[in-house]
Amino acid sequence: MRKGRAALWAAAIVAYLFLYLPLAIVVVYSFNDSRLNAEWVGFTLDWYRKLAGNDEMISAAINSLAIALVASLVSTALGTMAGVAMHRYRLRLLPVLVLTPIAVPEILMGVALLIFFVLLNFTLGLVSVALAHIAFCIGFVAIVVRARLAGMDESLIEAARDCGATPWQAFRRITLPLIMPGVIAGALMAFTLSIDDFVITFFTAGAGTVTLPLQIYSMIKIAVTPEVNAVSTLLMLLTLVLILVAARLSPSLLRTRPD
Repeated sequence: MRKGRAALWAAAIVAYLFLYLPLAIVVVYSFNDSRLNAEWVGFTLDWYRKLAGNDEMISAAINSLAIALVASLVSTALGTMAGVAMHRYRLRLLPVLVLTPIAVPEILMGVALLIFFVLLNFTLGLVSVALAHIAFCIGFVAIVVRARLAGMDESLIEAARDCGATPWQAFRRITLPLIMPGVIAGALMAFTLSIDDFVITFFTAGAGTVTLPLQIYSMIKIAVTPEVNAVSTLLMLLTLVLILVAARLSPSLLRTRPD
């Protein structure tokens, strides 16, 4: 028994090291006083100062954040409705339409969206990238919301309807508060998927549109500087803050009782 538990702990430690050690290295080397990421030379904040003065990188980061924010908000609203519809009405075609973008390879999705925008004579840019991100994020939100609904007690909805609540009132006062942790989780997933997407963005962005993944890729082709480590560290910090906020909100939402 003890040997099995020790082996389980060892496997868990190895798995977490495999996942998080590269991230820790990126954070540490963002403070490295060397242009090369080969060895540690000394502590410095110069790369963060240079990043603050890099207009191209800041512009790309702002574009990525704007697209991710819009994509997460819209896909969360549409994905929540799709998840509720798939759970409540058992439609055969809707799950196929919603979940297909998840199963389709990203390169195929990017080419298909590019052809679609070209056929519509739609100008490629930030709007086309945001629409593309919304298209493939909806399915992820719908899956999370549907899973949350699967564990909900339907008798609460029936009781609300018996008390005279309209379908909208029952959804707003009963269903939505109960599935809100799933909605938040879906929004965070959509935000993360959007902000670091490269393949679909590469096909749907116009010539003058640059997001952070595209900017980093263009820098990698020439030379990788610790500025990439610095911006990656800031992105990880932003993600961590969002996770902590969601973790703080979820227990309070679970404790909330419908009116």
